[in-house]
Amino acid sequence: MRSEPSSGEFPTLFTERYLEFAGCRVLGTFDVPPDGLVAKLHLVAVTDRGHVLVCVGEDGDVFLPGGTREPDESLADLARRELREEAGAELRGELTHLLALRAVSERPSPYRPHLPHPTSYWSFAVGPAEVVSAPTNPPDGERVVDVRALPPAEAVAAIGENVSAHGDVVRLAAARGHCPSTSQPAPRTTGTTPRSTNAGR
Repeated sequence: MRSEPSSGEFPTLFTERYLEFAGCRVLGTFDVPPDGLVAKLHLVAVTDRGHVLVCVGEDGDVFLPGGTREPDESLADLARRELREEAGAELRGELTHLLALRAVSERPSPYRPHLPHPTSYWSFAVGPAEVVSAPTNPPDGERVVDVRALPPAEAVAAIGENVSAHGDVVRLAAARGHCPSTSQPAPRTTGTTPRSTNAGR
């Protein structure tokens, strides 16, 4: 029988830390945050083979698809939009809440006027997904040059250790049984040139 992972097994996620790039202090929680306070959502997008979709930026960073919420956007619509933009993927089922980072900003104003401030939440969810095209890469977004479907352990290694802690998010999802193991090889999901990177977003 699988035992539930504890917050103590993931100190990067569940220990308060300061993120200089965002000017805020963050602390993870398993609780579902109030919908109106969610400013960001990133996804552990899982294929039907139990592989995790990761994105490779043009600077070599490897990260989970996701981003900032638009005005009046539901979380489901945010998930669908970010999957299309950054992974060329479609959501194939319901989202399951994984964790959230409670972010308390030390800056005088929010990142964008419609976002909650000074307290907001950066949520992480798991959902079934299928790659159907290349990333749409809108002009105002981060340019993705490759999308990979990797077994969880390989996804963690590709992301590496970085301030986003996306590797730990994948580890947590796997520990909770959201990424069933498979012996099938992971397919390459885009036609772009493979890039090797150990950096993170």
